[in-house]
Amino acid sequence: MNKYLKEYLIYLSKERNYSENTCLSYHNELNNFQTYLLKEKLDFQKITKQDIRNYLKFLEESKHEPSSIAHAVTTLRGFYNYLVSQKVLEFNPFLLIKNPKQSRHLPNYLTYEELEKLLNTAINDEKYGKRNLLILELLYATGLRVSELSNVRLQDIDFSNHSIRVVGKGHKERITYFGDYALKAIEEYLLTRDNFKSSTDYLLLNTKNAQLSRKSIENIITDLCFKTGLKNKISPHTLRHTFATHLLNEGAKLRSVQELLGHESLSTTQIYTHISNERLRSVYLKTHPRIKK
Repeated sequence: MNKYLKEYLIYLSKERNYSENTCLSYHNELNNFQTYLLKEKLDFQKITKQDIRNYLKFLEESKHEPSSIAHAVTTLRGFYNYLVSQKVLEFNPFLLIKNPKQSRHLPNYLTYEELEKLLNTAINDEKYGKRNLLILELLYATGLRVSELSNVRLQDIDFSNHSIRVVGKGHKERITYFGDYALKAIEEYLLTRDNFKSSTDYLLLNTKNAQLSRKSIENIITDLCFKTGLKNKISPHTLRHTFATHLLNEGAKLRSVQELLGHESLSTTQIYTHISNERLRSVYLKTHPRIKK
């Protein structure tokens, strides 16, 4: 299986333009399956529907979340489709398996008051305040994914148009925009960045004057949330959720938000309408004079 696994990952990277992180996720999922097959003495070319069901039961008993099990099914179905396309197999047994049902959790997002507190915490850091404030301002202003923010280069920013050229999932390019607050944060950060005399053209730098990684950005936000005293778990993606939710609450069209987020499918973006609906319901229940006796 190792040979085909390696070929499949190359196919995903080169032909499908999957990101490094996505390929790593697929690699881990397929490795887990291969380990299970070896333990159970099963041939990957001869597995049955019942073998697959046993594997999913194994994942469930290993305390995997339904979303994680669904991801495993999707990953393995794709791999076996590849094996069929390469004439290694005649039929994909994962086509006989339905994805497990998942409870749909609404994305976590910040209120504007919570966001303000987070911004104030960032700016109070004497050494890295301007950089950390810029991280928050750009994530909230643009809805960028953390990997997209990490990869922003100086030449990607159009100051006259208040826009950033972004290369997102599948190496697809899009333009996203920022306002005056983010512009000011960029300009003030660049004044300090110039003092580093870094040879890289990445916008955000770490302590070694090299590209700030996505993991470092995640750690920075986790630390800021702890210092702010926010109880809910906050990640860079929370700010992406906040961006989308606030836009819809202020009347933005769903299709526009979809394009700004870089979602391929409108159905992916529709989760944010559930948040807006929940907010409206909450306001209604609290304010309508005849909702309670």
